[in-house]
Amino acid sequence: MGLIIAYIIIAIYSVALLLIFFYSLAQLNLLVNYLGYKRRNQIAPKFNLLDPKEIPYVTIQLPVYNEEYVMERLLENIAKIEYPKSKLEIQVLDDSTDDSVNDTATRVKALQETGLDIQHIRRENRQGFKAGALKEGLEIAKGEFIAIFDADFMPSGDWLKKTVLYFKDPEIGVVQTRWGHINREYSTLTRIQAFALDAHFTLEQVGRNAKGHFINFNGTAGIWRKECIIDAGNWEGDTLTEDLDLSYRAQLKNWKFKYLEDVETPAELPVVISAARSQQFRWNKGGAENFRKTVVNVVSAKNISFKTKFHGVMHLLNSSMFLCVFLVALLSIPAMYIKAIYPQLDIVFTLLSFFVLSTIILFVCYWFTYKSIQGSSFDNFVDYIKLFFTFFSVALGFSLHNSIAVLEGHMGKRSEFVRTPKFNLNNLTDSWKGNKYLTKKLSPNMILEAVLMVYFLFGMYSAIPLNDFGLFPFHFMLFIGFGFVFTKSLTSRV
Repeated sequence: MGLIIAYIIIAIYSVALLLIFFYSLAQLNLLVNYLGYKRRNQIAPKFNLLDPKEIPYVTIQLPVYNEEYVMERLLENIAKIEYPKSKLEIQVLDDSTDDSVNDTATRVKALQETGLDIQHIRRENRQGFKAGALKEGLEIAKGEFIAIFDADFMPSGDWLKKTVLYFKDPEIGVVQTRWGHINREYSTLTRIQAFALDAHFTLEQVGRNAKGHFINFNGTAGIWRKECIIDAGNWEGDTLTEDLDLSYRAQLKNWKFKYLEDVETPAELPVVISAARSQQFRWNKGGAENFRKTVVNVVSAKNISFKTKFHGVMHLLNSSMFLCVFLVALLSIPAMYIKAIYPQLDIVFTLLSFFVLSTIILFVCYWFTYKSIQGSSFDNFVDYIKLFFTFFSVALGFSLHNSIAVLEGHMGKRSEFVRTPKFNLNNLTDSWKGNKYLTKKLSPNMILEAVLMVYFLFGMYSAIPLNDFGLFPFHFMLFIGFGFVFTKSLTSRV
């Protein structure tokens, strides 16, 4: 009986490790694509925006919900967009339920008096959440192209001039820009988030786009062709990541996406872990929901190559990697004891050591994305090493929280779209305390995270009597990661 249980544990452990390894190989392939793309000169047809006849009509949509702290900054920034007023419309899609509604209405009216075509659009309910607001605004949008910005984004004045010109190619359905981070250096938490997002917006977006594989509109800081949205079936609110959903439906209908790594759109990162939790939960559950909704259509599509299908499936499974990582972490301690009790399984553990190879591959991939933004000096490399292992540890600490989100997504459990609180912190000394949108509830997950912190401390201790220190660094990072997430979750509620 004991041997059967051991085989079951090792089987689950092995499958999870294999999936992680396949994921790392996919990332390595994206790195090759990324490096090859960077060496090529890209030539594309572009609108001549100096010719009034070629300047297209654009609608900017600003979906907002209870954004008291950033509405003034948002509207002031959008009002500075350099584009002919006769060809520009701005929709403030305001689903707010607090006092920010009145302030927003006042600010919109003041901007209208300057001659700006800006409308304050309110709905009777939040049906469909953000997707519902975007869809309703689209029905009356005048623009041929629809730019979308979340409340914490601050596009430069020439943003439209840098993006809309690529729609000269009639096959382009979306132009997406890279996110910047105005508060990258605020804390360890913001540095980790910036690190992860930079990898997505360099390695993944460029690596996929370079070979014509499916990429995703990131929900903001991008611009759609209105015809593309309609042709793909319009916005749908049945997943928490409506942006990924519409992106795949559009590309399955042969629309092309253009990603601009060189156009940065600055935004604010969550500065407290409760805000990061809500954002991570939404992204990871939405990813799993979209896998459930879309993967069959991707695999059965006749108009895309096998390699595009492979990367599409791996992309849709991105969030599910957290579940694999959590299973590997959870089973790693029983695996140590199985290895000691059943020496005949040593060969299995030797073969499974390629988990280290997966880590090395990710280390190399992330270095190329890090140095493309931060530079490649020796000091930057040392900083990168520290940041990589800090990121790795905290990502492990989020694995329980994100695994629950992934499981809910795969099982089809519906949940409300929970917005990420914004803070408008302009320097390192600004405090997030007092933000009225922060949740004060204690998550049941926090208790489990505290238990897991102790569990992996036990794993470190187990290395001594078993005389097996191979997993000690892994358990140490897990202990640090769950400890970080647990303690920061407690302090973000004071």
